[in-house]
Amino acid sequence: MRLWSLHPKYLDPQGLVALWREALLAQAVLRGETRGYRNHPQLERFRGHAAPLDAIALYLKAVHAEAELRGYSFDKSKFTSPQNAPALTLTLTVTSGQMAYEWAHLLAKLQKRSPVLHLKLLDSTEAPEPHPLFTVRAGEVEAWERP
Repeated sequence: MRLWSLHPKYLDPQGLVALWREALLAQAVLRGETRGYRNHPQLERFRGHAAPLDAIALYLKAVHAEAELRGYSFDKSKFTSPQNAPALTLTLTVTSGQMAYEWAHLLAKLQKRSPVLHLKLLDSTEAPEPHPLFTVRAGEVEAWERP
């Protein structure tokens, strides 16, 4: 499971579809609807939030928005809207080290899978933006990351 801290706009089509599926799986895990992946380290940052289901819903909402921009038809009914009013402005944090780690990881994947996008991102991206749910703070790779 890879729940990117990077903005979904950087993903190739395969990556965006995979992210959608994995975030839906994460939502099911957080709802207690599956026995698999319950201890997956990528879920720690959502579980650590006061409103984890709202956080994953906002995560999915941003992935869905990117899919719509590309003309994809991801089923919006697959995720619930945030229930708590404060969740409308909620954010999670991610470290600059985690962002750098994920950027290098994504570029390595794209170099093999989508070389044209890989070159485009190398030429046009100085510092990648985070997923809209995240704000970046200084720090090393997150403790939950399993390199």
